[in-house]
Amino acid sequence: MTPMNQAQPVPFFMHEREKIMLNSTKIEASQARFNAVAGTEDHLRRHGAGLCDLLDALDDRSGFDALCDLHGAISERFPDADAVEQALRDIRRILSEQAPSALDRISHERSLPASDMTRWHGARVSELLARFRHAG
Repeated sequence: MTPMNQAQPVPFFMHEREKIMLNSTKIEASQARFNAVAGTEDHLRRHGAGLCDLLDALDDRSGFDALCDLHGAISERFPDADAVEQALRDIRRILSEQAPSALDRISHERSLPASDMTRWHGARVSELLARFRHAG
C-alpha cells in the first residue's frame, strides 16, 4: 500500500485515432523506402551495365565491390533498404572521388567517355539516394 500523499503513476492511454496515425506514419515510411528500393532496382535494370563498365574501368576496386553489394541487397527476397542505401552511398562517394586526370586517362585508354559517364551516373545515384532521404 502506498501512503495517501505519494503520487500514483497515471497510466498512459493512447486514443485509437492516435494509434492509427502512428501506424499509418510507419506504414507510409516503409512504403516510401520500399518504393526507393524498387526505383533503384528499376534503374539498375536499365542503366546497370553502363555503371558496371564505368566502375570496372576505375582504379578503385571498391566501386565495383559496392555495385556487387547493391546487386546482392536488391536480389534478396525482401531487400534490406538500409543495405541498398549504403551501397548507393558508397558508389556515389567513389564516383565523386575520381580525379579528372584519372578519368581522362581512362577515356584515352579504353575509348570510354569516363568523365561524362561519371557525372551522369553520379547524378542518377544522387537522385536515387534522395528518395531514401525523403522516405523517412
